[in-house]
Amino acid sequence: MAISVQNFIKLANFYNQMLMTMSAICVEKGGIAMENYVGRFFVADVLEYIVEYGRRLTAAGTVPDDVARVIKVLQERFDAVKDLVTPTEKPIYEMTLEEFEKIMNI
Repeated sequence: MAISVQNFIKLANFYNQMLMTMSAICVEKGGIAMENYVGRFFVADVLEYIVEYGRRLTAAGTVPDDVARVIKVLQERFDAVKDLVTPTEKPIYEMTLEEFEKIMNI
């Protein structure tokens, strides 16, 4: 995937939709706290990927101010949950598909 502002916006929208879905699941399961939902680890992994994408997008060139603000907000959110990401010797965004499948035991 070529690094572009449009792709970053799609990823950020996906993250927001995923948070809404996660919230709905937590309500449906009896009002459990989102901090106790097992899917929070996956959400943290996705956020890690999006934050890294934003970092690389920023390093690659000029980013509009509104997108730069979103990157900053997502970075702050990630800083709060980075202890939840899946531990690996290599970050997920640097893995090949084969490495990812091996780690996930697919």
